[in-house]
Amino acid sequence: MAEENKEFTFENEQYRQTYWHTCSHIMAQAVKRLWPEVKLAIGPSIKEGWYYDMDAPFAFTPDHMAQIEAEMKKICKEKLKLERFELPREEAIKFMEEKNEPYKVELIQDLPGDAHISFYKQGEFTDLCAGPHLDSTGRVKGNALKLLTCNAAYWRGDSNRETLQRIYGIAFPKKDELDAYLERLEEAKRRDHRKLGRELGLFMTSDLVGKGMPMFLPKGYTVWQILENYIKEKERKLGYQHVMTPCVGTVDLYRTSGHWDHYKENMFPAMEVEDESFVLRPMNCPHHMMIYANRPHSYRQLPVRIGEVAHDFRFEASGTLKGIERARHFCQNDAHLFVTPDQIKDEVAAVCDLIFDVYKDFNITDYRCVLSLRDPADKKKYHDDDEMWNKAENALREVLTELGIHFTEEIGEAAFYGPKLDVNVKPAVGGEYTLSTCQLDFCLPAKFHLQYADKNGEEQTPVVLHRAILGSLDRFMAYLIEETMGAFPCWLAPVQVKVLPVTDRAADYAREISSYLDDHGFRVEVDERNEKIGKKIRETTLEKVPFMLVVGDRDMENKTVSVRTRAGEDLGAMSLEDFAAKLRDIVDNKTDK
Repeated sequence: MAEENKEFTFENEQYRQTYWHTCSHIMAQAVKRLWPEVKLAIGPSIKEGWYYDMDAPFAFTPDHMAQIEAEMKKICKEKLKLERFELPREEAIKFMEEKNEPYKVELIQDLPGDAHISFYKQGEFTDLCAGPHLDSTGRVKGNALKLLTCNAAYWRGDSNRETLQRIYGIAFPKKDELDAYLERLEEAKRRDHRKLGRELGLFMTSDLVGKGMPMFLPKGYTVWQILENYIKEKERKLGYQHVMTPCVGTVDLYRTSGHWDHYKENMFPAMEVEDESFVLRPMNCPHHMMIYANRPHSYRQLPVRIGEVAHDFRFEASGTLKGIERARHFCQNDAHLFVTPDQIKDEVAAVCDLIFDVYKDFNITDYRCVLSLRDPADKKKYHDDDEMWNKAENALREVLTELGIHFTEEIGEAAFYGPKLDVNVKPAVGGEYTLSTCQLDFCLPAKFHLQYADKNGEEQTPVVLHRAILGSLDRFMAYLIEETMGAFPCWLAPVQVKVLPVTDRAADYAREISSYLDDHGFRVEVDERNEKIGKKIRETTLEKVPFMLVVGDRDMENKTVSVRTRAGEDLGAMSLEDFAAKLRDIVDNKTDK
């Protein structure tokens, strides 16, 4: 009986999506009641809630949203029955023309001539829809729904078509579930790396520079460089050789790799220069293939591990851009490992060890491993070679199983050239996303005719592991900002110490302290402003600086520093040498205490 009840709860994804889809129709009905002149486009359920695209002769404001919400609650109380019916295509077109719904007419016209078109009716309102829906508007709890935002959206995703307004909403079976969700949204706003990035002076954007083209400010670039140096040092100790390659390549390079056929929609348009076509590179693997091909290799030299923190460019849709988490320019912590088939297991194991070692340093504990596979039915997205795919997928699956790594499998998430292990993190707020990846590739080495001489002197094709540990440094930094709310661990903080002189008399002593700490490799600033010490402490705390050294007359006399933390702890007075030793221990051990 309990199992049966779950069918009609939010634990059941199908029921959840049906509930939200019904809400989208209730919202559309509310809008049409209030403003009959509004034209309806589409209103699907999505991962969280629903949206409806509408063409209105005015811009929806918060007051309009409140009116819509109130009308939706009325419709829920009316308990209107939802009734499905079908019409032949021509009758369906005429039906929507009479209702003056041009977007619905266009959708129907795109359907086959012999199609029977389904509609759902609730009270006076009828909408074009495939369903499914709940049986009554009374199934939706009016006190547990909320309209969230209204954004611009192109009709059918085409920037050359009409600009519509997209209203997003959310609903739950119980009000306390809605309240909890709204609190999570507020927490997400507080943690939003875009907001914190501005407040802490980490990065900026400018429409004049270009959407999705973030620029790192001095403090942000300091963090970025620390991350770069951190991962490069770990890689060097594991035998990686770092290279630098150009940010462009010829179209022919990407035709050879297959990106031009399978990834073109995500690339910037080609540039014609001196009878050659160039593109901004979306990834680095073709360049690294050419570096490997630059000289002959013996099996004795494999594996060859080529690494690069590389600038890449992808033409992401403007609606998907999000600060430095998802941008059109980013830098990948990328590497390509050229291995023999016998080396696959050991190298995949070493990559996984590196991933989890890095996660320990950053205290990342909430993650899961996913074996991402191709969708065999999608011949456009994936390289068409069933034998290669079966070989690669089975090889990676067997390696992960032998290594004892728990993973789930997901269809349709592979790279176009091969399966991959994705490590997905669950951030403090929002849904999970991929930070690290390791991809197994039998495809590109063959396309580029890469070879090595085996022990018998015969030419063989290497296997390539594509891997990224920090992923893109930009996204990794966004993750850290939101996890820490900008309070980076001391070893990573752009400013580790701020010296706060109490009076002008202490300014020279403050500068001496700063010089000493700088000479010992710490990042330090002095606040010499003519402000009260309380204000200096408050502002430094807001800047998330790990340590404050408050120095006054007594500290000058005793050659001490009075230490405070950003958490508000007063550690008292100590010698500068003792503080520096304490700070060194904290930084070297990547702790905050």
